[in-house]
Amino acid sequence: MDAPERESLRATFEEVPELYEQARPTYPPALFDDLVELAALPAGARLLEIGPGTGKATVSLAERGLEVVGVELGPRLAAIARGKLAGYPLVEIVNADFESWTPARAGFDAVVAFTAFHWIDPAVSYEKAAGLLREGGALAVVQTNHVLPEGGDSFWVEVEEDYREVIPGEEGEPPPAPEEVRGPAEELGASGRFGPPEERRYLWDVTYTAEGYVGVLETYSGHRALDPELRGRLYERIRRRIEARPGRSVRKSYLAVLVVARRL
Repeated sequence: MDAPERESLRATFEEVPELYEQARPTYPPALFDDLVELAALPAGARLLEIGPGTGKATVSLAERGLEVVGVELGPRLAAIARGKLAGYPLVEIVNADFESWTPARAGFDAVVAFTAFHWIDPAVSYEKAAGLLREGGALAVVQTNHVLPEGGDSFWVEVEEDYREVIPGEEGEPPPAPEEVRGPAEELGASGRFGPPEERRYLWDVTYTAEGYVGVLETYSGHRALDPELRGRLYERIRRRIEARPGRSVRKSYLAVLVVARRL
């Protein structure tokens, strides 16, 4: 995406911070254990987290005894994160954009980003992350995708009809299989600032009611960018489709790809 589109879309999360905190899933505990292992982070290691949002991942980092500075673009998102993390004196949430932010002290042991690194200007992201790390420090990027594994819920194929009917020009296609998803390892390696990346993958399911799933959609930048009238029609069709199912729920499969590489 170009810069104006990126700037516009990444600001949409600030419109619904409470819903973001309520609706967005957390990450599997194993992901954080592996991050600590791959980045060789002892208790008390200094981390910079890019785009913590409401602190979905920050809490798990703090629980592992890590010192975290989170740089969050949205002031309302940052306020929620501060409230959640008030009991962790080693955590600081800063309201700023990563591209222009300058820390009082750099030399971090790791720079981490959970489903946020793609919102950073690509002309800045890897270069600045490398510059903020100590020698041998690690960059850890987590990419999250909606996927459809073998045996996954057929809803994700069926619901494409609603998108085609409501959104002009929407062709629609089901989510990819987990094995079809490429993580950020290749891009990270091509930056020239980091050594060979290590990658680990995590697949898990979340079951949603109709209202719960529409709440998740309301936190997605692409859906928030839709015309409000179209968005309302789409959500109503999705609600009806889920309510008509046995169990009145839908099972969504998530894939998180963790990539860790050390600064050269």
